[in-house]
Amino acid sequence: MERSEEGLEYLRRRGLGALADRMGIEFIEFTRERAVATMPVEGNTQPIGLLHGGAYVVLGESLGSMHANLVAPEGFVGVGVDINATHTGSAVEGIVTGVCTPIKLGRSLAVHEIVISDERGRRCSTVRITNFYKPIA
Repeated sequence: MERSEEGLEYLRRRGLGALADRMGIEFIEFTRERAVATMPVEGNTQPIGLLHGGAYVVLGESLGSMHANLVAPEGFVGVGVDINATHTGSAVEGIVTGVCTPIKLGRSLAVHEIVISDERGRRCSTVRITNFYKPIA
């Protein structure tokens, strides 16, 4: 899949899952080179009005896992085995945008970095996820 439209069609057929749908995650670019998605702050906040740290992680995992499966070897599916996030800012309104790029795409593991920024372009969180490729049963 070279063009983003083809990747986005793959996502429409596969679906993002109930959690991503509930959180308002929308993919806007999906190619072998990178994946980009947005998520609203509203509805995904802590009691004090900041975007919840777990929401950053859900956006990161949605991007990294879906991309790992796009590039998975034939007959394999990617499943998350490790994720971590460092929050360096706090979004309080609007949308955040996650940009996912592969760090390593191997035969058995895929590692991705997801940079999540607010509407001003300020980095709010950096997520790293590792997916293991297991045979489709």
